[in-house]
Amino acid sequence: MSTRLELQSISPVTHDTHHLVFPRPDGFDFDPGQAVELNLTREGWTDEKRPFTFTNPVDGDTLEFVIKSYPDHDGVTEQIATLKPGEAVEVSDPWGAIKDKGPGTFIAGGAGVTPFISILRARLAREGTLEGCRLIFSNKTEADIILRDEFEAMSGLETVWTVTKQDDPGAGVQTAKIDRGFLAPYVEKESGKFYVCGPHEMVDELEATLKELGVSQDRIVREDLD
Repeated sequence: MSTRLELQSISPVTHDTHHLVFPRPDGFDFDPGQAVELNLTREGWTDEKRPFTFTNPVDGDTLEFVIKSYPDHDGVTEQIATLKPGEAVEVSDPWGAIKDKGPGTFIAGGAGVTPFISILRARLAREGTLEGCRLIFSNKTEADIILRDEFEAMSGLETVWTVTKQDDPGAGVQTAKIDRGFLAPYVEKESGKFYVCGPHEMVDELEATLKELGVSQDRIVREDLD
């Protein structure tokens, strides 16, 4: 079943990422980390459905998304960046495999961080701290890091930033691919879950690497957001 939502506001988060806010229909519930299939109602785009994850807490009177645009794709996300308040979209019922299964290491690539936004916000609101949680977030450049200030301000959350297409980022940002050598130290000192989300190839590689490092399948929580 689809639900029609009317855009309340849209604002920039980074140079190519936007925060979209919609009024929440009565009875529309979801769990932190869940997503919907979303399509525009613009002519020629109604059949183009894409998965996007809620980023707001599960309570409240809004539904919110943080969506990265890819202008070179000439696709849905480019159109989304040009939406105006009052325009409508349609969303499916919520779905998704990534849920909060306890403290652990959250590994994200690019827009793959979006399920973790809602999960970490909800856990922080519920527990008052994110002690025992770590976010490892890979991007092309430092300018691509979504909600960096908010993550760094979350009580108890350890943040690890790395970029792969920038040679001289600012302090506190590494320039390394998340591979076996990168992950080994965290696996050695971490006994919780490993949450992984990002492009399919990245998620597959990281799942295999974690297993090679001795992480059992039941400790890996994954979902692809291509």
